[in-house]
Amino acid sequence: MNNSSSLLLPQKERIPVWSRKKRVIVLAGPTASSKTELSLLLAQAIGGEIISADSMQVYRGLDIGTAKATPEERALISHHMIDICDVEETYNVAQYYREATQAVREVIARDNVPIIAGGSGFYIHALLYGPPAGPPPIPEVREQLEKQIAELGVEVLYERLQMLDPEYAATISEHDQHKIVRALEIMALSEKRVSDFPKAADKEEREFDFRCWFIYYPREKLYGRIEMRCEEMIRKGFLDEVMEMESKGLRLNSSASQAIGYRQALQFLDSKRTSEDKELFLAQFKKASRHYAKRQFTWFRKEPLFRWLNIEELDLDRIKEMILQDYEQGD
Repeated sequence: MNNSSSLLLPQKERIPVWSRKKRVIVLAGPTASSKTELSLLLAQAIGGEIISADSMQVYRGLDIGTAKATPEERALISHHMIDICDVEETYNVAQYYREATQAVREVIARDNVPIIAGGSGFYIHALLYGPPAGPPPIPEVREQLEKQIAELGVEVLYERLQMLDPEYAATISEHDQHKIVRALEIMALSEKRVSDFPKAADKEEREFDFRCWFIYYPREKLYGRIEMRCEEMIRKGFLDEVMEMESKGLRLNSSASQAIGYRQALQFLDSKRTSEDKELFLAQFKKASRHYAKRQFTWFRKEPLFRWLNIEELDLDRIKEMILQDYEQGD
């Protein structure tokens, strides 16, 4: 990790933000790391618009469990890539790349600053480097893999993926049926590992100058924040949200139904819903959220464009100023 004190830039006259139209701020971090708060501070200070990089916030109705910005916050600052499809629809990283890239272009065309904010490493990686390569799907191959999942369970196919491509398997959830099936499909059709495909940025220059930051709390502090947030989500009516979305097809969406919190909530709804069942649900929700944060740390350590900032050492106002200085003055 970088020494945060070395990131401060020398004081000099700021360049007007409109002179840096192709610069894009990317703000990543583990769950419960104050990304939303910081993105709003940045947007207010620099004339920014926020583009979500959360793979579940694209779905209408998945609000509490994805920690979406509130209606009041979204009225204050323009947000994009939120509530763009219904939960019964599928949505993938290639769609995100196309639509988020177009959103960045439109924000720049308005002379505003695009601020990418989120924790979905796969989506952010695609935005930085282009969507993952691979052959187009073949229905027969996809059908056979989905049949195997139904018969053997997603865990068995994830173990197969771990053996065939451990590097890629380490970047996704062992419950993400959609990504597991797609990875095995790519390897079956191409006879290459997913991790062997070249990044788009290796072949052509990136369209934007991405200024990338990873903000975090130390693990012990972060895990406490995560557990408190899980409890707060339940107080806000998370289980009611899941029941409503279940009636709209949540279980039919292999990615959304396996998302952190939603998977554990659906399991609780399938139980007798005793007090013991609810305690188990909360414990599993917290555990899955902590594990997700751990995977986010692992993912972004491999991303060379990101500079890391410890929020416990630097308050949000100072971090905001550092990011603004870099945006306006950095090379």
